[in-house]
Amino acid sequence: MAVPAGVDPRLPCVELSYVDGVHGRRRRPLRDCVTGRFEDVAPVRTFRWSRGERHFPGWYWAATTGRHVGFESWLERDRLLMMDFDPKVVGIGSRPFWLHWHDSERERRHAPDYFVRRVDGSAVVVDVRADERIEPKDAEVFEVTRLLCAQAG
Repeated sequence: MAVPAGVDPRLPCVELSYVDGVHGRRRRPLRDCVTGRFEDVAPVRTFRWSRGERHFPGWYWAATTGRHVGFESWLERDRLLMMDFDPKVVGIGSRPFWLHWHDSERERRHAPDYFVRRVDGSAVVVDVRADERIEPKDAEVFEVTRLLCAQAG
């Protein structure tokens, strides 16, 4: 695994970068971002459309947020619909941030698919991928994301 199980997210090697509506692009240590409202930030990367592509990107008007939320596949769109209809969800942001960490060889990064705010104030970071399409390198990234989010609370 790229990040050992005991890694402390307060270390400077674990950072988030995101697009703040006031300050623009920002990159900060994870420990400084745990209370961030990532359901309100702009996506960190664009949703690309190309003729002949096998994926299905688009924008979904979410009643929960009162604005468009991006998706890159039918599966992401379906999960987005489920989140929008969930009464426990009060906020949804797509591609809310890049999570940066350093493995033993190089800097790595990952942009989760969604950041979801629940009615009780808690948050969930969501990656959407069909189980049969998760490659070993993706499983590693998802596990690092899970670990860091769990440690951040």
